[in-house]
Amino acid sequence: MASAVSELSKHFKLRDLGSTTLLLGIQVKQDRSHHTISLSQEHYIKELLERFNMDDANPLSTPLAPGSELSDIIPSLEDQAEMKSQCPYLNAVGALQYLATMTRPDIAYAVSYLGRFNSNPAPAHWLAVKHLFRYLIGTMHYKLVYRASDSQELFTTYSDASHGACKATGRATGGYVTLASGAAVGWSSKRQPFVTLSSTEAEFVAAVEAGKEIKWTRNILTEFGFPLTLPSTLFVDNKSGISVAKNPEHHGRMKHLDLRFYWLREAVEEGLIDPLYVSTHEQVADILTKAVAKKVVEFAVPLLGLE
Repeated sequence: MASAVSELSKHFKLRDLGSTTLLLGIQVKQDRSHHTISLSQEHYIKELLERFNMDDANPLSTPLAPGSELSDIIPSLEDQAEMKSQCPYLNAVGALQYLATMTRPDIAYAVSYLGRFNSNPAPAHWLAVKHLFRYLIGTMHYKLVYRASDSQELFTTYSDASHGACKATGRATGGYVTLASGAAVGWSSKRQPFVTLSSTEAEFVAAVEAGKEIKWTRNILTEFGFPLTLPSTLFVDNKSGISVAKNPEHHGRMKHLDLRFYWLREAVEEGLIDPLYVSTHEQVADILTKAVAKKVVEFAVPLLGLE
């Protein structure tokens, strides 16, 4: 550390302020005795709850009500007026987006889902935002904890999709999470840009997005001096999707898809990615594709590295 600071000082004006403890609203704690680094935004969450008058609400156990489906129905003029005057929907979702992006993968789906209604939210959508705030009340202490690991594989990735999850468009929601040193380092939850015709297609498209993240992670690790010679594991809970990625003879199932989705098959053939099956009950990325029940949240949270 001292040598790096000394070398940088030859080229830039700098001051050594010691170990980082706060960066862009993220609390950073290093425990050298236990070889851990933790990232949290507890102070940020407290400020959000006070800002939106939710600090005295009772906590809930899920980011969204399990199985909840919000509609795109245009609210009445009376409801629109009430939303504009009393419900700062856009401000709340925007503030939550930063939290979901930086340290809280467990709320990524909820924030992405609520963001679909930014243009014209109704009272039901605001109630869902308040539900998410109430989940944060009970989990504001959560932090991503990275630990020293002797695993031969520097990182692993999970991808999942919920076919036809959006009732308004028929599109699936895809998600992935990359885990390294015991916690999430990259994650995504997005509605897919087109309608897929089966769960296999939806899973394959989600795997492609995860594969791109894997490729980027491999590249940056190589730049950091950790070149990877073995393929990176991608866990998928759909055997048909894995077959399409591994076997050219299954091309007929996907020949109508855009050519860019064939990239995954080439990455598998080149030995960069190794898709493996994981049961739905062990699929960490499930929390990134739908509003799940309490037991699924409790299963996923520790595997995401949150504690």
